[in-house]
Amino acid sequence: MANHKSAIKRFRQDKKRTLHNRYYAKTMRNAVRKLRAITDKEEAVKLYPVVQKMLDKLAKTNIIHKNKAANIKSSLSQHINKLG
Repeated sequence: MANHKSAIKRFRQDKKRTLHNRYYAKTMRNAVRKLRAITDKEEAVKLYPVVQKMLDKLAKTNIIHKNKAANIKSSLSQHINKLG
């Protein structure tokens, strides 16, 4: 454990941020899983903008990398286009 006051505060802040980031990253992964599990094209098309917005927000706040967000959006749109 750190000895300096500033290091102790940094440790507290890091813990708090880690929990925050982990929550939103997990929520995003669950939303992506839910969208991939959908077999109805209409439902998938309705849910896609919600997931896309979530990915963009997480990329903007550096919780996930912007290229990762782009790759996920691309693969989801391909998935939706394959649905009959």
